[in-house]
Formats: sequence, C-alpha cells, structure tokens
Amino acid sequence: MHVHIIGIGGTFMAGIALLARAMGHTVRGSDGPLYPPMSTQLTEAGIEVTVGYEPANLEPLPDEVVIGNALSRGNPEVEAVLNTGLRYTSGPAWLADNVLAGRQVLAVAGTHGKTTTASMLATIMRRAGADPGWLIGGIAHDLGVSAALGTDRCFVIEADEYDTAFFDKRSKFVHYRPEICVLNNLEFDHADIFDDLEDIRRQFHHLVRVVPGRGHLVVNADDPELQDVLDRGCWTPVDWFNSESGWSISVDLPAQHWTIHHDGVSCAEGPWQLPGAHSASNALAAIVAAHAAGVDPQASVDALAGFHGVKRRLELLGSAGGVTVIDDFAHHPTAIEATLKALRAESKPGRLIAVLHPASNTMRAGCHGARLGSSLSRADAVFVYAGQTDWSVEATLGDSGLAHLESAATVEALIAAVVDFVRPEDRVVVLSNAGFEGFQQRLLARLDELV
Repeated sequence: MHVHIIGIGGTFMAGIALLARAMGHTVRGSDGPLYPPMSTQLTEAGIEVTVGYEPANLEPLPDEVVIGNALSRGNPEVEAVLNTGLRYTSGPAWLADNVLAGRQVLAVAGTHGKTTTASMLATIMRRAGADPGWLIGGIAHDLGVSAALGTDRCFVIEADEYDTAFFDKRSKFVHYRPEICVLNNLEFDHADIFDDLEDIRRQFHHLVRVVPGRGHLVVNADDPELQDVLDRGCWTPVDWFNSESGWSISVDLPAQHWTIHHDGVSCAEGPWQLPGAHSASNALAAIVAAHAAGVDPQASVDALAGFHGVKRRLELLGSAGGVTVIDDFAHHPTAIEATLKALRAESKPGRLIAVLHPASNTMRAGCHGARLGSSLSRADAVFVYAGQTDWSVEATLGDSGLAHLESAATVEALIAAVVDFVRPEDRVVVLSNAGFEGFQQRLLARLDELV
C-alpha cells in the first residue's frame, strides 16, 4: 500500500511514518520546513519528504492519506485530498486500526513528562526481555528511534491530549484504548483548542472511560486535578504513585541512589543519575506501569540505572569557549521551573542562563504570562525571543524581579546578545519546543569562533 502523510515532520507523524514503513508500505509525505531530530530520523529511514504543501505532492495518487492535526481546511494539499476523493484518516485513527488492535497498550498521558516517562517505560520493557512496540514524541538515546513495531503484544504510546485532526476534534488519546494508562499530571495548556481547564479535565475523563476494568490506571497522587477526573467516574483499579499508601521513592542525591517503596515497604533500590525531582517522579510512574504489566520493580530500577535520557530533554549539546549549551523542550511554566530547578541543584560553577523561545500557540498568545516570571526566577539571566509573541516581553516580565532580562526580535540578534553576555563556566539552557531556526547549534558555532 502507498501511504502519503501530510505533516510528516511532526514528532507523532514521523513515528507513524516509521511504523507504516516497517509494515511494508511505501511511505512518503510533506510538511513545512523540518528540523532535527525528526528530519534526521526520516532521512536516515529513507522516507521521501517534500517541503511545502501542494496538490502535486499527491502524484502518483496514494492508496491512503494520513493527515496531521496541524493541517486545516484551506491548505492546498488538504483541499486536493478532499476534491480528489482520496481515502484519508488521522494519525491516531490509523495507528489504532493498523497497529494497536489486539495489542496490550501502555499509554502515558499528562501535561508534562509524557515523552520521558514513555521512553523510560519502553526501555524497561526491552531490558526486561520483551520486544515492545512504541510510538513516542521524541527520541530516547537508549531506543534510537521514536517508533518501532516490536514483536511482542505490548505497545508503549505517548498519549497526547491535543486534538486528532481538523475533522476529528477529540483528543488523540481516546483512540488508543489502553489497558495500562499513566496519568502523570493535568494543567491548562493548548489554549488554541481548549477554552479552559475544565475542557481538558473532560478529555482526560474520556480517556479514563476507555480503560478496561481488567486494566490499571497509574495516577500521580501529587496532582489534585487527577483526583477530580477520577471522581467523575472510574471503572479501573488505580495504582497511586507519589503516595505513602501506594508507590513512593526516596532519593539520596549525593550518593546518586534511590529506593522504591510500595505500601511503605522497600521493594527495589539502585543507582540514580538523572537531574531533577520531576525525572525521578517520571521514572516512578514508568516503574509502576511496568509492574502492572508484570515487570518486577527491581528489574525496572536496574533497567533505568543506565538510562541516558531523551533528545531535547535536558540534553547537553556541547561546550565552546568554556560555555555549556543545553537543549530542553520546556514550553510551560511548570516545566520551565522544573528544568531550572534541576539545573540549579547541580551546584556547578558559573551562571545559569535561560533562553526562552515562546513557540507553542499557548505561549505565543501569552496565556501563561502571569506565571512565566516566577518560573524563570532561578536563572541568573533570561533572554527571550520576541519575534513571534503577541505580548510584550518587558511588560510581562519586566516587574518579575529577574536579575537580568533581555529580548530580541530576531534570532540573529538574540544570539549576538547571549554571546556578548556569557563568560566561561556559564551554562545556557535553551527552552524551546520548535526548530528555533537552529539557534542552539548557531550559538555554539558563534561561541566557538570566539575561542
């Protein structure tokens, strides 16, 4: 079968492309300008990608078109699909019909931590002796690719609450019908499709409604919003984590060692090296989900002892001129605060400098403005790209008490401002969930020129 994917460069849709290719289909697609790591992954897989949306991309006519949720009516390629009468579907529906049917689906949902938690869960299942399938919105260093079919019944999926397609406004995750489902946290985000937090609560409860009674819900006890979701109706056993009466952890950071407790009793321990309390919480969620799938907690702890993280999640890109550059996907005040808190806790010399790229629809619209200043407060200096925002950086952050604040309307000007400010031993963390015109590598190259 010839499958054409419109929006193939997205983290989810690139995974769909890999799975379709692994099933023996001819796969090609189109998108706007692509950027790593998904552009690299598609190139390495030999999947043909056309930049730009044109009716000609559909020639020769495919057997099926998979349309990403970033596409809408008026897009010339989408209009050509409709006018030609081609068979089309959404990514989540294609996945449910072609891959997930008959498999034990382990889903990871939540506003934050989905990619890392799902990567940890897939890593645990592999190192426990299984050959799981997975589709994750990022590339874990230990997995190598964002999606794989696997040969065993289990399949790990990052369960996103974003809408499915222009013709299906339900959240993606309702298509997956998981047997084991992690609910990591719940906050307001995606202001372009949700009016308020209640809209998101409702979608999360739609997810709870499709988890079978023989399955497991793995729920973060630290988040009261999740209890509210369950109070609307729950038909599945709940395994609480971050709870003294359920699953909990104790971490000895100086010794880089952690212990897992179940109902107050120690059940596993081992080395732990990832920074940040949020990383440990994500790991605990993965361990509990794996336990629901039959993996002993000690085997899970052993599997994560050498976990090397996920690209664009606190990823060390390199150093130049004594300045270290770190890439992180944080695009919500809670995630930004967790990232900076984790880096600050490392107690390394030099200053911690945050470069913020407000790239998501919610961030560009300024919906998180009230919390943004406090989330950035652990940085010694903050640089903001103001080229795409609908709000004034100075008006929003100027009175936040930040030690140093600068903004620039172009990426080139922002690079110049950061280069002029930094000195040896500083750490620069770039907070962006988009391509950012190659800012990270361009910054490293500019710093290298000064050496």
